[in-house]
Amino acid sequence: MIEDFSPIPKSYSEIQKATVESGFTMASDLAIGSLLRTLAVSKPGGRFLELGTGTGLSTSWILEGMDHNSRLTTIDNDVACLSIAQKYLGNDPRLNLQCIDGEDWINANLAKRFDLIFADTWHGKYLMLDHILEMLKPSGFYIVDDMNPQPNWPEGHAEKAEKFIEKLDSSRFLTLTKMNWSTGIIVATRKY
Repeated sequence: MIEDFSPIPKSYSEIQKATVESGFTMASDLAIGSLLRTLAVSKPGGRFLELGTGTGLSTSWILEGMDHNSRLTTIDNDVACLSIAQKYLGNDPRLNLQCIDGEDWINANLAKRFDLIFADTWHGKYLMLDHILEMLKPSGFYIVDDMNPQPNWPEGHAEKAEKFIEKLDSSRFLTLTKMNWSTGIIVATRKY
């Protein structure tokens, strides 16, 4: 199997080093980053949303795929993690980093629409999914990772993941591809 994700975003190595030093263990891997970059390229002038910035590793990939007219809003409630993303990515004028609780942000932004949503935290995946899917434009991508069992999953999380997948499967306005690749990825596209 070919697994060459180059070119790696310019800031990725520095963010990765800072991530390891910080002790943050829930960072996205290279495979999901590469996929996000590829999908971002397909949406020129796009509006992108990342729920769960972490330290900014996947953020760097999304930015790498965006054109100059695209905009990315990324949210997290962990100040320490966001400070790493801010340090290495904060000068990009296309980026809007926000330190806020996911529920508060979603409730305050229900009227916004996005071409790509990467849900990498509870809100937008296990919580408030219906609201987030309403924010997805027709032909927009909704992406989640960590769908295969992970060593850091608490007891009972596998059942939550199964119910989440069943809910996505039952949606009449989504077309899904489930991939047993990376940490387990689902890419959904909104039909209407």
